[in-house]
Amino acid sequence: MTDTETLPKVGAGAPKRLFIKTYGCQMNVYDSERMADVLRPLGYAPTETVEDADFVILNTCHIREKAAEKVYSELGKLRILKEQKSGAMTIAVAGCVAQAEGEEIMRRQPAVDLVVGPQAYHQLPELLTRTARARGERIGAEFAPVDKFDALPKARGVQGVTAFLTVQEGCDKFCTFCVVPYTRGAEWSRPVAAILDEARALADQGVREITLLGQNVNAFDGVDDVGDSGRSTLARLVRALADIPGLDRIRYTTSHPNDMSDDLIAAHAEVEALMPYLHLPVQSGSDRILRLMNRKHGRAKYLDLVARLREARPDLALSGDFIVGFPGETEADFEATMELVREVRYASAFSFMYSPRPGTPAATMGAQVPAEVSRERLHRLQALLLDQQIAFNASQAGRVLPVLFEKPGRYDAQAIGRSPYLQSVHVEDSRHLIGQIVEVEITAGQQNSLKGRLMPRSEQAA
Repeated sequence: MTDTETLPKVGAGAPKRLFIKTYGCQMNVYDSERMADVLRPLGYAPTETVEDADFVILNTCHIREKAAEKVYSELGKLRILKEQKSGAMTIAVAGCVAQAEGEEIMRRQPAVDLVVGPQAYHQLPELLTRTARARGERIGAEFAPVDKFDALPKARGVQGVTAFLTVQEGCDKFCTFCVVPYTRGAEWSRPVAAILDEARALADQGVREITLLGQNVNAFDGVDDVGDSGRSTLARLVRALADIPGLDRIRYTTSHPNDMSDDLIAAHAEVEALMPYLHLPVQSGSDRILRLMNRKHGRAKYLDLVARLREARPDLALSGDFIVGFPGETEADFEATMELVREVRYASAFSFMYSPRPGTPAATMGAQVPAEVSRERLHRLQALLLDQQIAFNASQAGRVLPVLFEKPGRYDAQAIGRSPYLQSVHVEDSRHLIGQIVEVEITAGQQNSLKGRLMPRSEQAA
C-alpha cells in the first residue's frame, strides 16, 4: 500500500474541503494554486469559507514587519476552530515564514499539523498521510526546486483568462534588508521546455495572458535544448512564448536593475505580446543608501536603464518599489529619492517604511531612523506617487486601448478588463466579451482604474 492510499480519492464519498489563505507576492499566489493542484487528485475541493474546511493552509510571506506574528495570530483563531470541530481539521503553515521558523511554529502552536517550505509543497500528499497515521515527520522545508517542479501535476486548475507562471526562484543578490535568499534559496531557473509545455497547456485552457514570475525573473537562465549556448535568457523565453497560439499577452515580475539586459530591452521594442508595463524596483534614489542596501546599482545606472527602455518602447509604463527610513537615511537621502521619482514619473508604485527582518545585516545596523520620521517621509513619498498615478490614468482618457476582459463588474452587464498597462478598465454592456481582447475608448481615468466604452462592432471577438 502506498502512502497516498490512506487519503480520500476523488469519487470516494464526499470530497474533503481545502481552504488556502495567501499572504504576500504573486509567487505565493502561484504556489497556492499549485498546492491546490497537488491536493486535487486526493479529493480536496476548494472552499471559500474556513469554517467548512477539512484542511487549512496559511501560505505565508516573510517580507513585511511582524509577518510571523500575524501568522501566529491567525493560528490562534484556527486552533479554536479546530477544537470546536473536535480536531477534525488539518492545519498547515507553508511559504517563507514556514521556511524561516519551522521548528518554532511547531513549538509555539501545537495545533499546527504540517510546516512546508516554499520548495517542499509537492510533499504535501506524503506529509498529510504521515500526519493521518501518526504525528510522524511534519516539517518539509529543504531547498529542492527541481524536485518540486518535477513532482507537481502537469495539469493546472486555472480559472479565467490570466495566469501566473513561475520560471525562476531564489535570489543571489543579498540586499541587506531582505530575507528572500534565506527563505527561497539561491537563484534557480526552470528548463525552457517545461515552461513552454505549461504555457501551452494554459493556452489550451483559454488563458490569453501570462505573467512570468521570479524573485529576480530577469536573471532567468534556464536550460534550453534548442539554443546554441544550452541556456536561455528571459528575452529568448519571451520570444518563444509569443509564438504559442492563443497566448496574446506576456508580462513578467519582479525585475532587478542589474539583470536588465540589452536583449530584454530589445524585446520590449520588438515583441508585440510583451506588454508595455514594467515593474523595476529601485528602493532608494540615494547612492549612499543603495550602497548600504547592497543593491549593486546606483542612481545613474537606474536612470540610464529607464531612458534606454523608454527609447525602445516610448509608451512604456513603469512601476517601482521604495523603502523609506532605511538605517542611516538622512533628509538629503530621502530628497534624492523624491527627485528620482519626479524624474522617472511612475504609473504606479509600492512604498514601505523600513522594517528590520531578523537575520538580515540591516537589522543590526546603527542609526535606525525614528518611526515618526519614517512615517512622515513615507506620507510625502506616497502623496507624490499617488499624484503621478492619477496623472498617468488621466492621460489615458481619449485613447483607444485593447482591453482583455477578465470578469463581471459590479453592475448588470458590466465587465472589468485590463489595459496593456495593467490598469483595471470598467466598461458597461460588455459582460458577453469576457475572455476577449476588444478595442475600448477610454472615457475617464480615475485614481485606481479607467472607465471606457465599447467601440463600434467591438462585440466581435478579437
